[in-house]
Amino acid sequence: MKHQNIADDVVLGEGVKIFDFVNLYGCVIGDRTKVGAFVEIQKGVKIGIDCKVSSHTFICEGVEIGNGVFIGHNVSFINDKYPQAVNSDGRMQTDSDWNVVPIKVGDRVSIGTSATIMCGVDIGEGAIVGAGSVVTRDVPKCAIVAGNPAKVLRMQPLQ
Repeated sequence: MKHQNIADDVVLGEGVKIFDFVNLYGCVIGDRTKVGAFVEIQKGVKIGIDCKVSSHTFICEGVEIGNGVFIGHNVSFINDKYPQAVNSDGRMQTDSDWNVVPIKVGDRVSIGTSATIMCGVDIGEGAIVGAGSVVTRDVPKCAIVAGNPAKVLRMQPLQ
């Protein structure tokens, strides 16, 4: 028995592989992409072709991922600079009470295990984000970054 929650509005490319305990809604996933167990991908997310999304990863609304991207285990994307549950009057917030701050991940990027990608950043083509890093600003094309906050360690040729 499969344990997957894939909403009717999800668009899956050809040859997409989805493991169990996955929650997908309102997203687009490109051809031959693999989505590991215990992953949530929210509405409006676009993932390119030939990507690998490892287990326990959270990809929130506002994220666009290029082609050939590797996302390690337990990676989290954050789409709100100042998240709150309630408004100043104590009422529960709704979609109209906040704005999605987008994130863009270029082609052939590699994001290591347990990295956190903060809202409003672009990760350039061919970049590598080290495991456990917190990305708070744009990552240049072909940069290797690591740390909290992530800093450029060196540049590499496009692979």
